[in-house]
Amino acid sequence: MENNIEVRRWLEDFNLSHPLVIAGPCSAETEEQVLDIAKQLKQSDVTIYRAGIWKPRTRPGGFEGVGAIGLKWLQKAKEETGLLMAVEVANAHHVQLALEHDIDVLWIGARTTVNPFAVQEIADALAGTNKIVLVKNPVNPDLALWIGGIERLYNAGIEKLGVIHRGFSTYEKTKYRNIPEWQLAIELHERFPNLPIICDPSHITGKRDMIQQVSQQALDLNYDGLMIETHNNPDNAWSDAAQQVTPAALKQILKNLVVRHKSVEGDAFNDKLEKLRLRIDEYDTKLIEILGNRMRIADEIGVIKKENNVAILQNRRWKAILEKMKAGGKEESLSEEFILQLFRAIHQESINHQQNIINKEE
Repeated sequence: MENNIEVRRWLEDFNLSHPLVIAGPCSAETEEQVLDIAKQLKQSDVTIYRAGIWKPRTRPGGFEGVGAIGLKWLQKAKEETGLLMAVEVANAHHVQLALEHDIDVLWIGARTTVNPFAVQEIADALAGTNKIVLVKNPVNPDLALWIGGIERLYNAGIEKLGVIHRGFSTYEKTKYRNIPEWQLAIELHERFPNLPIICDPSHITGKRDMIQQVSQQALDLNYDGLMIETHNNPDNAWSDAAQQVTPAALKQILKNLVVRHKSVEGDAFNDKLEKLRLRIDEYDTKLIEILGNRMRIADEIGVIKKENNVAILQNRRWKAILEKMKAGGKEESLSEEFILQLFRAIHQESINHQQNIINKEE
């Protein structure tokens, strides 16, 4: 795939004075709900109205979307508001129905992006159309898989392309629903700078009170737009209630966002510096989360030692850890002095945790 400037022509044709905003409910629930939200978003920075029609679920039994009937509701919302309509498609049948109902934007979800066969099926079904097609990152942090999905659409002659960064699944417990892994999105953007990139802070955070912060981070990284789930009664939404905001809250979020304007001089330098600093911030946050998880394991060890009346300090184990970490640090070009200082501090914190547990009165 070439870095073709034509893939972002659709975005430039909107001639927006602000980042692109895609908003609407996680799921279309009723005709009344779809129309009410759309009407509230009409007088805002929202250009594209999104609503889930088919909802892939990890296990059966949950709400999997209203299906094709919801497309008629979106048609009506488009007629009454003039907003463009967007839905997620997971197979060729979804594509056919979306085309029959004049849906303007189709996006491929994270669960579908992981399956090259499904993406190819969608690409074949879209061949010869002029629809805007957006590809969400795959569930796992696999840049090649993400790029592969884009290439399949590009090779099928789809000219209006873009990507959605919605974060990546992890077994680690973090403050995010899906960890951002900003560096992967940055690398994708560096390889294809003309490819529009949109951030989905709703799925990254999983919490409405974090959407403002993550949206700002995305704009600081020169993302082209945002996809924010918006519901007229989010607490009672049929899916993903915790991450949806009201139309009024969305308007306030957009009002509070700062779009960074590059300085006349040194803009390339400042841009690169900001991206690198944000990557450092992300790694620092991960370090704190990892250290917290490590100390929780130390607490569990403390409980076991207390139950078995075993001393806290195990010198042989400690010496083995130091030697292993010094060797690992050397491979990563980290000085021995730094490794010793770092792990002595970590070891001391572990001892403190275990002492608190062992000396705690029942």
